[in-house]
Amino acid sequence: MYYEVYIDVLFLENFMMDSLLLLAIHTIRKSGTTHRRIFGGSAVGSVLTCIVISLPLPGTVKFLLYHMLVNTVMLKTGIKMKGIKALFKNICLLYLFSFLFGGVLHFFRPYMRTASLFFFVAAGSYCLLVKGWEMLRKMERKQKNICKVIVQTDTGEHEFKALLDTGNTLEDPVTGKSVSIIDKEAARKLCGEEPLKGFHYIPYRCVGKESVMPAFQIDKMCICAEEEKWVSNPVLGIGEERIDKQDEYQMLLNPDILGGI
Repeated sequence: MYYEVYIDVLFLENFMMDSLLLLAIHTIRKSGTTHRRIFGGSAVGSVLTCIVISLPLPGTVKFLLYHMLVNTVMLKTGIKMKGIKALFKNICLLYLFSFLFGGVLHFFRPYMRTASLFFFVAAGSYCLLVKGWEMLRKMERKQKNICKVIVQTDTGEHEFKALLDTGNTLEDPVTGKSVSIIDKEAARKLCGEEPLKGFHYIPYRCVGKESVMPAFQIDKMCICAEEEKWVSNPVLGIGEERIDKQDEYQMLLNPDILGGI
């Protein structure tokens, strides 16, 4: 039993897949590599793959050559990196993305009758992979910026979730303090029927809008981030709308309240 392999088709398919894999690694790792180098690395990897497949060697030897030599040379040629640690990370990403690409292509394989459709599905898989990865990273960064906040007032101690909002530069002109924003519902739970301490209005500006925001002071607030930090008499502004529709957090912390951290 033997297989008939068209070396030109094998080269083109491997070149395309290797290019997409290296482009994905470059995009996610932000390697600073030029596209010329990426395509050069893809060509080297494709040529080495064709050589290994055409050599009359045992399957185990071909397997080891492909996974230990070809992939390493392709990555070193196509991606700018320094050190063994960076190489190891890139190899892990290469196999992860190869697994994901392979799964998508295997799913659509019964419906692909032409090479052009194969290339289209592969390119679509690349875009989907990169966008999905970026979304996961964005969610991860968001979760890292969410912390627990303990608020002390005359009505007792209350616990909320807060997002460290680097875009919040609001400052109270009355006290000169940085202003964090609290959800309207959370403010109602916080204050109850008690009169708001130091209630006043502060002007603010957002995209296409200028208005005023009700604000008040509380006794103390503990921000439970990497380290606990107590803030005395902080100023809270009451937002007009729900801060987060999924209710993952009820406050927007002003980064200046942490000393610019």
